[in-house]
Amino acid sequence: MMNVPLLRGRFKKEKMTCAKIPRMQRNEIHNVVFYQSEKLLAYSNVVHAVTTRHGGVSPAPFDTLNTSVHAGDEPERVHENLNRLHHALGLERGATVDASQAQADKVARVTQNERGTRIKGVDGLITNTRGIPLMLRFADCVPILLYDPTHFAIGIAHAGWRGTVAQVLTNTVNAMREAFETEPRELMACIGPSIGPCCYEVGADVQEKVRHAFPEAYALLLNKNGSTHLNLWEANAAQLRALGVEQIEIAGVCTADHTDDFYSWRREHALTGRFSALIALR
Repeated sequence: MMNVPLLRGRFKKEKMTCAKIPRMQRNEIHNVVFYQSEKLLAYSNVVHAVTTRHGGVSPAPFDTLNTSVHAGDEPERVHENLNRLHHALGLERGATVDASQAQADKVARVTQNERGTRIKGVDGLITNTRGIPLMLRFADCVPILLYDPTHFAIGIAHAGWRGTVAQVLTNTVNAMREAFETEPRELMACIGPSIGPCCYEVGADVQEKVRHAFPEAYALLLNKNGSTHLNLWEANAAQLRALGVEQIEIAGVCTADHTDDFYSWRREHALTGRFSALIALR
């Protein structure tokens, strides 16, 4: 495993608070509410969203826009939620590619051959094929959306603490470099809503793995009233910077502190739904 250093002089230690004002745009179409990156909104050939829990048909505790049949919700409700989501974004649901996520470091390239399928055991997806949305599901883990405006390619990654220390985001960017000749300095990256350093207390086992993966882990493992909290946002931003990515947008919205908008595995004691992040090329 490659150690990812935090670049000295470029790291700004965040205050231990949850963001109250989102750094993404909150939009609504046909009662479906979602967040969008201001950077990515500048590109008309990219469709993207990080969904919320508003605009679907699921009852509590999945209310209302749960996008996962594996959370305990009724499948027909989830299917209706997905139909509403795709309709709101103007995307073809039957073309969407998702993954049975493994909390690991594997990345898959999506082509027309994978159109409308689920790929097993991966936490990163990339494509340069138009009309195929890439979608992953979340409930505290970090969604990262990637766009290469030079080679017209996109990527998406799912990074919990396991995926973060395994460098799934690094692998996703490197996969785009290999497949599409993506130059990291030209890449647009959006780190979406997820559990923040304000709420993400971690034990000694996770702390040890973070220290092994990040030599300057002192900047990621923060003390709060005697407990240790992990900053997943900065851990993933550090991977991007180490690769040469310069255009990084961090939403700064903690899902555990905003269960009015998002599902949170930790805050809701695992009895909750899943929101999704999607990205597609027109």
